[in-house]
Amino acid sequence: MSTQNPTAVRVYLARVRSALADLPESEVEEILEDVRPHLAEMEAELGDSPKVDALIERLGSPESYAAELRASGGYPPRPAEAGGKTTVLKVKTGIGGARFAFWGLVFSVGGFALFGFAAAVWVRVEPLVGLLFVAPVLAISVAYVVRKGVAPIAELPEVVKLREIAASFQKDRNGKGLNYFRALKPAWWVLCAAVLVIFGLLLVLRDTEAVLLLPLMLLAAVAVVWAGPKLKADRRLLWLAVPISAFVVGSMLGGAGAAVDLIAKRSYGGGSYNGPYGPSYNDSYGNPQLTYGSQDVENIYAFDADGKPLTEIYLYDENGRPLSTTRYACEQSTGEKRKIGDDNRYPRPRLERGVKDHDGNLNGYNGYRSYCLERTDVPFSAAIPKITPAPPTSQAAPPSSTSVAPPSNSTQPTR
Repeated sequence: MSTQNPTAVRVYLARVRSALADLPESEVEEILEDVRPHLAEMEAELGDSPKVDALIERLGSPESYAAELRASGGYPPRPAEAGGKTTVLKVKTGIGGARFAFWGLVFSVGGFALFGFAAAVWVRVEPLVGLLFVAPVLAISVAYVVRKGVAPIAELPEVVKLREIAASFQKDRNGKGLNYFRALKPAWWVLCAAVLVIFGLLLVLRDTEAVLLLPLMLLAAVAVVWAGPKLKADRRLLWLAVPISAFVVGSMLGGAGAAVDLIAKRSYGGGSYNGPYGPSYNDSYGNPQLTYGSQDVENIYAFDADGKPLTEIYLYDENGRPLSTTRYACEQSTGEKRKIGDDNRYPRPRLERGVKDHDGNLNGYNGYRSYCLERTDVPFSAAIPKITPAPPTSQAAPPSSTSVAPPSNSTQPTR
């Protein structure tokens, strides 16, 4: 790369070398040999005669890039007295935008992890609606990074401090632990893609409406496999790969917690009292669930001898224990069901759920808004068989003893 006019890579590497001047020369050369092919490849991607500013927009300033190389190699931070050896590029941008982009990423990471955890715990789509509140913040942060690059963010005081802490942590532990995790990066991106696809399929199996979410899961899986290996070349991709990784971590933790909770509840339910109405397992609130044979019993209806439905029936087992289960009602704002208590009073109102359109038609083709109705009517009628009492039976008289005259042996004289 020896030309009359220095290329952008040579200028960039010269400033990186200057920022690493406190290290032994042999180690500096080894570090630069590792990054030269990567920078040359990026220079080719940027087109003919790219400027140094283009590299800085992709990688950050040479000084911040050198600090990352120190951290990844387990070298100590740059001494404070070396501050005058290089000229730090002054980026003409307000610190407010850079700070919003950085903390927007932090906020998005927390939100993606939290809502991924909630969705995995309940294996439901509804918690993912919370991502709609996180998405605008992440979108604004991404827009800033695309326009301004990561250089202004890398020079924020809090980011510099985090890099120093990471370098110090790695130095104290000789960098072995972090180097091990770096070696696992390719496998991590593949694992993220697999978790996203499997999680999307589980949501579809639980709720067919989640099929609309499955393409987004597939798109996220492709995006993380594509962006993960390119992070070293383009730090702007952190705003794509890191939130997706946080979502995967949250969903994995939530799935593990849900599995442990399900096993514990089934074990507890199996040890509960047995009987015709004994619970085989607990519901999501930890209350026993009634069963009849192998079927769950969610409601109980009682009728009198005339077929009239009875209300306010309280159920107990043979030992006087109430057969209490969770009572639900409608959440009017979302159309979901919510817990309102536990008791052994039956029957319960039936929750009729579905969708309706803007005209109020229920469960139509154009339905889009969830609804929930509490119905107290009995959904069926019972024909109670009339049992006619059998007439009383009279006792049979004991057989009377009759005397039978013995046969006479006398005969008439024959004439």
